[in-house]
Amino acid sequence: MLTKETEKQLDVDLWIIVIASLLALMIVMIGNDWIYSIAENTSINVVLRVFWMGLFQFGVAGLGITIVAIIRKESFLSHGLRLKGIIPAVLLSVVCCLPDFIYNFAAGNVHTWCPFYDVNSTREVLASGFPYNVLGMLITAVCWGFFEGFNYVFISDKINARYPSKNKFLNWGAIVCAVMCILIHGAVGVTPDAIIEMLCTMFLIYGMLMVRDKTGNAWGCVLIFVVYWNAL
Repeated sequence: MLTKETEKQLDVDLWIIVIASLLALMIVMIGNDWIYSIAENTSINVVLRVFWMGLFQFGVAGLGITIVAIIRKESFLSHGLRLKGIIPAVLLSVVCCLPDFIYNFAAGNVHTWCPFYDVNSTREVLASGFPYNVLGMLITAVCWGFFEGFNYVFISDKINARYPSKNKFLNWGAIVCAVMCILIHGAVGVTPDAIIEMLCTMFLIYGMLMVRDKTGNAWGCVLIFVVYWNAL
């Protein structure tokens, strides 16, 4: 049974994440032209420009959970970043990607595999030469990979702690995060093609978070966003 104090604490945690993410998103929307004018200014070192855009990416998917973790003195490791269960977590997470991969392959959307290929700065970073390519890809992997994937894990954990489900196949945190992903990435539509894409995305996010819940390991979720999401 949750105590009133724990419920209040979890509510505050979730509101901190929502407010921090929305504020960051509002800044990006309001200052879009200015932000991208700096990101596309080739007279500025590419690593600095990737770091610049990474700050906003982190603000939307990472800042809120980091603030909560600091306030509550929670280690990220306590949210499934451990070795125990990593093999089944990774393998089962790969299975969750299959419908999405099959859909994209059938739709002709699959290109040569390259981590973060669909992130705007990746090709410039890879062509920039050592050590800028290494530093740029490291920043990209942290902001667009680790934090985007782990953000879903952290939020799902908080929602499930606040609203636990008695049904082992019903995971409120996974449902909310799947809907979040669909809305954020615009995978919404009424055409048959859009509906299939939406269902595949829903299956991927819901599935990976169910895997995290059942195995106790979150690395599968993180690796999806490091090696699969934005890579094909």
